[in-house]
Amino acid sequence: MKALIVDDERLARNELRRLLDNFPKIEIIGEAANADEALKLIDELQPELLFLDIQMPGKNGFELLQAIEGKTPEVIFTTAYDDYAIKAFEFNALDYLLKPVELHRLTEAIHRVEENQPHHADQENGAVRESSRVLGENDQVFVKDGEKCWFVKLGKVRLFESMGNYVRLHFDDQKPLVLKSLNSLEDRLDPNTFFRANRKHIINLQWIEKIEPWFSGGLLVTLRGGDKIEISRRQAIRFKELMSL
Repeated sequence: MKALIVDDERLARNELRRLLDNFPKIEIIGEAANADEALKLIDELQPELLFLDIQMPGKNGFELLQAIEGKTPEVIFTTAYDDYAIKAFEFNALDYLLKPVELHRLTEAIHRVEENQPHHADQENGAVRESSRVLGENDQVFVKDGEKCWFVKLGKVRLFESMGNYVRLHFDDQKPLVLKSLNSLEDRLDPNTFFRANRKHIINLQWIEKIEPWFSGGLLVTLRGGDKIEISRRQAIRFKELMSL
């Protein structure tokens, strides 16, 4: 994948290039120290991926993206500031890396780029369809509820709770709402980690602390943190098969 590094700090560009040596599928085809240089290189070299700083002399990273004519490459922001996270995802950024960039975070970002490629190809072919990739516990999702936002790893989400047309995510001490149906969410989640307990709840199997027999052949599970969720009789059969009880 052809990539362009855009950053006004030479040392930051050098360090990122050094880290990217660990990823042979990423080919660095150029570097730019400001938006004007970057726009020329984007037009000339047609990179598929930008590693883009936000605060630069002249146009900032967001203004650079707005100035691109034609197809915009995929974008991973690299910045020393976390103030722009919300705005970055409004620009459909694949990831948002804080400097100094750490190898494990860069690895996650590259993994996200690779996973996004088939979907990207579909768009190029005019096939408009929602990504059907199954999301596992190590995937991270961007969640925005009102003025608050989170970039949360799914393994930290212990419970998904249906609230009409919304789903409430339970992680840490947070409970944001997202505009999704529980059914559509269930289709995207790895069934080896996330289990539909009943009409209203999907639980993370890794968070189960206790299982008890319950009324009418059902089960009652207690999650770490104290949430108690009933598994319906019908789903209890599947649950026992899955957990080999």
